[in-house]
Amino acid sequence: MRGGAKLFEKFCKILRRILAALGTGAVPGLAVAQTILPDPVAGEEDVMGSQAGLDAWVQDFRPRALAAGVSAATFDAALRGVEFNPKVVERDRNQNEFTKTIWDYLDTAVSEDRVALGLKAIAKNRDLLERIEAEYGVEKEVVAAVWGLESAYGTYRGDLPVLGSLATLAYEGRRGAFFEAELIAALRIVEGGHVERFVGSWAGASGHTQFMPSSWEKFAVDFDGDGKRNLWGEDPGDALASTANYLRHWRWVKGQPWGVEVRLPEGFDYDQTTERVVKPVAEWQVMGVRTVFGADLPDHGPGSILLPGGHRGAAFLIWPNFQVIERYNTADAYVVAIGSLSDRLRGGPAIQHGWPRELRALTLAERRELQDLLTKAGFDAGGVDGRMGPKTVAAVKAFQKARGLVPDGYPSLEVLDLLR
Repeated sequence: MRGGAKLFEKFCKILRRILAALGTGAVPGLAVAQTILPDPVAGEEDVMGSQAGLDAWVQDFRPRALAAGVSAATFDAALRGVEFNPKVVERDRNQNEFTKTIWDYLDTAVSEDRVALGLKAIAKNRDLLERIEAEYGVEKEVVAAVWGLESAYGTYRGDLPVLGSLATLAYEGRRGAFFEAELIAALRIVEGGHVERFVGSWAGASGHTQFMPSSWEKFAVDFDGDGKRNLWGEDPGDALASTANYLRHWRWVKGQPWGVEVRLPEGFDYDQTTERVVKPVAEWQVMGVRTVFGADLPDHGPGSILLPGGHRGAAFLIWPNFQVIERYNTADAYVVAIGSLSDRLRGGPAIQHGWPRELRALTLAERRELQDLLTKAGFDAGGVDGRMGPKTVAAVKAFQKARGLVPDGYPSLEVLDLLR
């Protein structure tokens, strides 16, 4: 039976590719057959799709785009000859923030070179950044940190055609509705004449600070007053102001840190280390929490203790501005990188505590297996998608506590092995 199931799965994969190449409904009867095929099994990483399939999808998409207000002339000119790119599908399934350990990610994201280049970028654009800070209430170092992480301060803004990436991802279907909406927004950008060379990253984010098209529609501003919300040109003004506007919209609090590195006392209750536990600073102080340098904690209102690398890594007391940065990218590694880089650009120290560098990151298949085994063991991981979100972290903590381990919520290979 097991061998037969594998043969059937292989047959289904081949048939899906044939259907994708022919286009839905291209041959009578095949569209019906497509609807009864089982979904790909968890962990299946083959990229399915073809140029012929994308071409057929574009024609099917055309009426929906026109109904959303995109003109026929813009649609036809913009998507004529759009190319299927399987590499963007692979990248969508293997994002760095989710496949690297936080320490490997930070080594690059907050390198000494990136700090040095950031200081030069701030010096060169000081007047612009100070005007943006005055207008939007977001510190110039924070805006510069986003700029630095997203495009190396404008030196690398991506080289993939945005419309091709979005069309590929919408057609591929894993997050089809999301990317279809982004493609419509991108077509509106083209129609408005806001961009001449529309290139960006694999997921369709573009410009100095890598805005998705829907974010451009909601938050982009014309800071230089030329009538265009141009995030792509050599002048970074509109892009940096738009980033500040984005953070302000999500309630950035000027003067409040994203977080501060702390030292936890012996015997600390690690069950308290989660964004879901929020306490006044005075309570953390009573529990023995201090800054990493041993000083009293700064009081910026209630906060949470975060252990993004487990109990053997650095610990942070975080405030609501942490969640604001999460609006840009939900990965803890990204938020800590933005926060740490902005601290360095302000003249602050690097992260002091070491990391458990002997550990490796779980693969996508292992993360899915972890979630599956946690769920089967009675710990709700919130699904099997390979993303280590709050529910999965809570499930890991609950499992660790039940086994008498330090409940830090870190999804390590040790936890996976104990579940097997």
